[in-house]
Amino acid sequence: MNEVPVHPRRRTRGTARLLAGGALAVVTVVASAAVATLAHADLPGPPGTTLKAAAERSGRYFGAAMGRDRLNDQGFLTIANREFDMMTAVNEMKPDATEPSRGQFSFAAGDAIYNWAVQHGMRLRGHTLAWHAQQPRFWSSLSGSALRQAMIDHINGVMAHYKGKLAYWDVVNEAFAENGSRRNSNLQATGNDWIEAAFRAARAADPSVKLCYNDYNIENWTYAKTQGVYNMIRDFKSRGVPIDCVGLQTHFTGGSSLPGNFQTTLSSFAALGVDVALTEADVTNASASQYQGLTQACMNVPRCVGITTWGIRDSDSWRGSENPLLFDRNSNPKAAYSAVLNALNAASTTVPGTTTPPSTPTSPPPSTPPVTPQPGACTATYRTTSSWDGGFQGEVTVANNGSAPLSGWTVSLTLAGGQSLVNVWNGVNTGTSGTVTVRNAAYNGALGAGASTSFGFVAGGSSGTAPGSISCTSP
Repeated sequence: MNEVPVHPRRRTRGTARLLAGGALAVVTVVASAAVATLAHADLPGPPGTTLKAAAERSGRYFGAAMGRDRLNDQGFLTIANREFDMMTAVNEMKPDATEPSRGQFSFAAGDAIYNWAVQHGMRLRGHTLAWHAQQPRFWSSLSGSALRQAMIDHINGVMAHYKGKLAYWDVVNEAFAENGSRRNSNLQATGNDWIEAAFRAARAADPSVKLCYNDYNIENWTYAKTQGVYNMIRDFKSRGVPIDCVGLQTHFTGGSSLPGNFQTTLSSFAALGVDVALTEADVTNASASQYQGLTQACMNVPRCVGITTWGIRDSDSWRGSENPLLFDRNSNPKAAYSAVLNALNAASTTVPGTTTPPSTPTSPPPSTPPVTPQPGACTATYRTTSSWDGGFQGEVTVANNGSAPLSGWTVSLTLAGGQSLVNVWNGVNTGTSGTVTVRNAAYNGALGAGASTSFGFVAGGSSGTAPGSISCTSP
């Protein structure tokens, strides 16, 4: 395995080695959207014409990474706004950027990306809280319990600022060596429980965000590194250590670097009770077959929640000379873009993060009296997750408080004067201002007794005014 040279746009991804082994997955790229339409006419609505629209059909996201410098790049922003619904900051939320000196936090760069993203209907992945690289300078003078406390203080400070605002946090990044043991780092030297301590601190700091472990070269199920991470996650889940997801960076080199067992890897992690995500995808020369293969593998695993490419155009990439992304330097989509789009559109509608519930009997057993749905069993609760000058992001939790299952739901909410919906996810809206309704998506309408789901939205207009009224009805 060869080390990848550091590209100046992304300061320190040079430690990543790319997959060199494994068999090439045999895939067929469907070039015609018409074929996909005919083959999947049973899916909700027509196939998506953008990456995010196609991913959202099965309840997933399609994301990208951006640096603050891209906020002045109109070509980048145009594609980002059109194609993506999740964003990750390249460097702006890493430890050295957010805590340049002890106890002095700096969020301007990360906030600039956050504000742009949510104003354009996107959610964010936080990247990253604890890592052997790009650490605050003062960490280098600390060791033992002092360094451990500095790490926890950093997690608390950063997560307090972004509490309730992000969808995911990469709590710990790249903590394993190729042989499956822990990486030799100053954080590892504080004790083998440092990763557990980081996750426990993160959960206490923000109970609402999903907490992830993120690493490279864990895509091939037979690799020692993959098994090392798997064993850690299995141990964490068995002992109640709070971890919600595993991020596989998915840096591939072309040729045979997409393992034939990639889907097995995703399924095996998911079987532990965590979500999986492809967090930094790029492929040498943007191999259409490998992009299609990695996308299809994700779509085949219900708990694979989404895909993020590390940049948008080749000119944005830390591997720019390898032309690894879905858009070329002139912002034109490549063949790999069509391959990914078709694979997303072909996905089933099973909501990520769940398993298909057993079918409900049409009638109860003879010894059990019929269950009568209770009036008002469907309830809706609203909270504002973030706000800014000229807009806000809201979340609505829909709960079945009755004793019978629900087959669908519709929420009615009244926006204040001057407010209008910009984007809605995990639901389908009718109307954008005044009194609007949001009904369930194809994958989250069925709610068993006591179950709940949620949808989110971004609204423009006055930032401090929550919806005036909210109610929920079910068929």
